[in-house]
Amino acid sequence: MNMKLFDTHAHLQDPRVAGDMDAMMARARSVGVARVLSCGTREEDWGALAGLAGRHPEILPAFGVHPWFIETLSPDWVNALGQRMTNDAAAVGEIGLDFAVDGLDRGKQEAVFLSQLRLAKALRRPVSMHCRKAWGRLVELLKQEGGLPHGGAIHAFSGSVEMVRECLRLGAFFSFSGSITRPANHKAKKAAAAVPDHRLLIETDSPDMLPAEVPGPLNEPAHVIHVVNTLAAVRETTPDEIAQTTWENAVRLFGGN
Repeated sequence: MNMKLFDTHAHLQDPRVAGDMDAMMARARSVGVARVLSCGTREEDWGALAGLAGRHPEILPAFGVHPWFIETLSPDWVNALGQRMTNDAAAVGEIGLDFAVDGLDRGKQEAVFLSQLRLAKALRRPVSMHCRKAWGRLVELLKQEGGLPHGGAIHAFSGSVEMVRECLRLGAFFSFSGSITRPANHKAKKAAAAVPDHRLLIETDSPDMLPAEVPGPLNEPAHVIHVVNTLAAVRETTPDEIAQTTWENAVRLFGGN
């Protein structure tokens, strides 16, 4: 069986990899990567992302404002985001909460997150979410907003087994990255074992979050195979089964079949 892989979270518009895109996508295809969801982080990278998706049919765009960049917003950013999503029939991401970084205004993070969540709901789009040290608040806000009616992925999931159960009820999918390949990351492995088949996803978070023992300095979509192999071991199944399950789930959530 030839694997067909969907890397559901990357940042291929990142200037660090801009000069290597053709070779990088060829390496991805060589291991079976047929789709990559590349996520925006701020207004300034949306144009580059749209151009990249236009040049590489494997790349699906998601547009959004990451919590690290909430201070870079223009006054009309919500309308600009809505226009981007309408033009490109895109997902919304990367959005979320990060309470691990000192100095990021939590109230503003929540306001920006909620604006994007509501826009996604209005346009019937899935979301790709970031969460660090903010699990309780993320769940509260999702409950307040009626969950994720059009689906959403929690990328590089780092929560507990109990958080898997909480977020499942809200419509979340759970994406695992290179961090799960680290031998000491027992928490992520326990969480990955607890995710139902129909909500499991894989990603690289390229060009960051290198899998264990992969030479750097930068990550790329081809390395998603290491996540597949680790998940197969954790879930006591085969890499082919993980590939097929996560492909079907990602296409159901983000499109691009």
